[in-house]
Amino acid sequence: MAEHTYRVLVRGRFAELTDEQRVALKERLEGFDFLRDAGFSEDGALTYDEKLDFFSYRVILTAEEKADEAGLRRASAALDALGVDFRGLKAKVTDMDEMKVNRPKRLG
Repeated sequence: MAEHTYRVLVRGRFAELTDEQRVALKERLEGFDFLRDAGFSEDGALTYDEKLDFFSYRVILTAEEKADEAGLRRASAALDALGVDFRGLKAKVTDMDEMKVNRPKRLG
């Protein structure tokens, strides 16, 4: 099987955050530009809002198969690096090599 490029969107919820974790996560939001910093990238991007309930992790992966599992591992690692607990991770995968591009029709 040939390698494909995937966009993986992982969603989940924070679980039982301490006051210190809440402060640290809110400080991380300062200076965060959603339009610039929250897109799909090879490094991955963790996003959440000030409510600190739900989060999403967006990453671009190149793999032969099981991009959903790789995306879940990457999201877990990013959250572990922040030292926070989470639950309910779900991954949605888009195969960029299989996407159909609709070209605009020419007039005339």
